[in-house]
Amino acid sequence: MTQAYRNLPSVERLLQTAEVQALTASLPREVVTDLVRGQIDEARAAIGNGADAPTAEALAAAVVESAETFTRLRPQGVINATGVIIHTNLGRAPLSAAALAAVRRVAEGYSDLEYDLPAGERGSRRVHAETLLTQLTGAEAALVVNNNAAAVLLALATVASGWEVIVSRGEAVEIGGGFRVPDVLAQSGATLVEVGTTNRTYAADFERAITEDTAAILSVHASNFKVVGFTSTPSIAELAHVAYPRYLPLLHDLGSGCLLDTAAYGMAHEPMPQESIAAGAALALFSGDKLLGGPQCGIAVGSRKIIERMAAHPLARAFRVDKLSLAALTATLMHYIKGEAADTVPVWAMISTTMEDLQERAINWSHTLGHRGEVVSGQSTVGGGSLPGETLPTCLLALDAASVPGGTPELARRLRTGATPVVARVQDDRVLLDPRTVSVDDDPALLQTVAAALKG
Repeated sequence: MTQAYRNLPSVERLLQTAEVQALTASLPREVVTDLVRGQIDEARAAIGNGADAPTAEALAAAVVESAETFTRLRPQGVINATGVIIHTNLGRAPLSAAALAAVRRVAEGYSDLEYDLPAGERGSRRVHAETLLTQLTGAEAALVVNNNAAAVLLALATVASGWEVIVSRGEAVEIGGGFRVPDVLAQSGATLVEVGTTNRTYAADFERAITEDTAAILSVHASNFKVVGFTSTPSIAELAHVAYPRYLPLLHDLGSGCLLDTAAYGMAHEPMPQESIAAGAALALFSGDKLLGGPQCGIAVGSRKIIERMAAHPLARAFRVDKLSLAALTATLMHYIKGEAADTVPVWAMISTTMEDLQERAINWSHTLGHRGEVVSGQSTVGGGSLPGETLPTCLLALDAASVPGGTPELARRLRTGATPVVARVQDDRVLLDPRTVSVDDDPALLQTVAAALKG
């Protein structure tokens, strides 16, 4: 083992190789030196585990490969062939063409982000989305922040810091990334008061828990799990009848931000912000990058009095949304205003894709690949913590991994690491490609990656 360590080339020797020297044309020498040291350190660790010392040529090639990884633009674009429409790990909702154009327009130059053009003086970034959001939801006012967790935290800090907030025990939940409702309440300065039981809570439970220290009632939509069987949950209208006579604001955390009726697409009904406002919620809080189909942001709509207080809260500055997200959001909202969201917002276009179209694409993929896969039926999911347990019928291409050494796991890895990464679904020891979540424009790149991955 000692000899293996001695056989390792020095940093300076590797820096003098032609391959590594070529890297200094595009990278500072100190960066290249760090990459060289990193590869030598990895080789030392491998020798410590019993491996032989790599040659200078092999180390130089490894340095070049690490440089390519280091300089790759990130996050990297991928093709989502999993059939999970709002895939949190893959960036959630893709943006529409109009939203992308809006982002480019404000990114490549200046904008009236906080400038009132008619008045010729400073304006507010709130105005760009507020008119559209109030029109769509029937709310008095609106505020956009950087995500829904921030919207919930800001709302609670505004109306209930130092006071009590009543929540159903079945809604003191944890969603993805360790986001827990009790923790958010604690960070806001509010005190959690749980009522009811895990599976059954009634409006009367909230009514009995109200004291002189109560500042608000919070309802949390269980967007990423489902409790079935012997259950009971009060409606927003029922909670409003409890809250309003006592001058308590009712806050509704909807999560997904669904502006279209999912029941029209063969799924369970997902609560909608406009329904919450109509039922009496003082605030409806939701995400911009889930079923809304826009950029990451958090949206609060509802009482003008509360929204104005939220906008003036010190946390509002910390949670402020940027110009690119605002541009994408307003363009996305305009699709709903025009009544074209089902066709132009990618999330809804995927949801509404017909089985005939899905089958045709899966068959075309199979033909193009020389019948290296079988077209089978399956299910797509909405994802992103929306509509748990709900699925959409789809057609899948099940790839034949028999000719690939290492089988299904190796084929899936090859797809993920291809020139254009393709993330597939691995199920029942098969690699499955779902056309529902693949843009038609991405078909050539997908097929090229798949064809390369299938080579033995």
